[in-house]
Amino acid sequence: MTENLLNHRVEGPASAPPLLLGPSLGTSYALWDAVAPELSTAHRVVRWNLPGHGGSAPDLIKAGATVGDLADLVLALADSLGIGRFAYAGVSLGGAVGLHLAVHHPDRLENLAVICSSAHFGGSRPWEERAERVRREGVEWLAENAGSRWFTPGFTMPRLVEDQRAADPEAYAACCDALAAFDLRDRLGEIAVRTLLIAGRQDPATPPPHLREIADAVAASTLVELPGAAHLAPAQCPDAVLTALRSHLDGGARRGMAVRREVLGDAHVDGAQARQTPFTARFQDFISRYAWGEIWTDPTLSRRERSMITLTALVAHGHYDELAMHVRAARRNGLTPEEIGAVLLQTAVYCGVPAANSAFATAQRVLAEEEG
Repeated sequence: MTENLLNHRVEGPASAPPLLLGPSLGTSYALWDAVAPELSTAHRVVRWNLPGHGGSAPDLIKAGATVGDLADLVLALADSLGIGRFAYAGVSLGGAVGLHLAVHHPDRLENLAVICSSAHFGGSRPWEERAERVRREGVEWLAENAGSRWFTPGFTMPRLVEDQRAADPEAYAACCDALAAFDLRDRLGEIAVRTLLIAGRQDPATPPPHLREIADAVAASTLVELPGAAHLAPAQCPDAVLTALRSHLDGGARRGMAVRREVLGDAHVDGAQARQTPFTARFQDFISRYAWGEIWTDPTLSRRERSMITLTALVAHGHYDELAMHVRAARRNGLTPEEIGAVLLQTAVYCGVPAANSAFATAQRVLAEEEG
């Protein structure tokens, strides 16, 4: 089964929000070596290799391949890892895959970052010519001038140049076919997912106007231009890319923190933040992102309904300190004391009379404090 999947590397906690990272043509997931470990402190990072690059099998794509074919391989990888929705960041061809996903599979994307990429890559002819030459001569000639195509003068990254040299010619040419056929300019306005665009100001392959074109068409987009960066910004300017990605990706935490304050109140949240230590910081971030940023923001249930469910679960497990907090939250979410009492009476039937007895005592104390 694994031979039918893109070669990949997974880093970070299994419970963290998933983030998929896509490479540029001719490179491997080593492109993300200076960025991925830092991102993996708060995300389940999955780096993948293009077919014929790194450890990915070359026959995963054929001549005449499209970016859609590559996107299907990425979705198959996500499915194999049990990942439904995910954040995505990609460089160049990897960024094109992200744009394709945003247009054709918006239900799978939490947010998107497109780095040194484009909605089109200069027309089909240059890529058709490159594919033809690679099929005829191999990729050594590309490795010889990789530095000038990828970086500003004076910077190099030998590992990535070796990745170019090791790429399978047929798979590389098929990726060129995909770039030749790629043009999403007339579909950019359909992209609704929150999108970060990062341009290298010295990028000769996809200069800043290519990213500005996307920014102008995508309503929920932010454009960042990096001075001193050429085409492979995560390798050349990892700190700047990391800063931009972190700011973009923590939207779930910001949204979750806002909901957490609305439901629990500023005093409780401020107290929790004041008690936070380096040891508990990741747990607090997990609560904000997952519990409040994803579950409590899901519109399937109202906040009133979520409060009733939460009260029942807390009684069932005997978490009476948490119950007190969520009785206050239930009042903020619109439940009357009578409705709270009805919920607790229901727990007497299904959780047991002693549990309900303790719950009524806790709720009565809280409601008296609230009334006072």
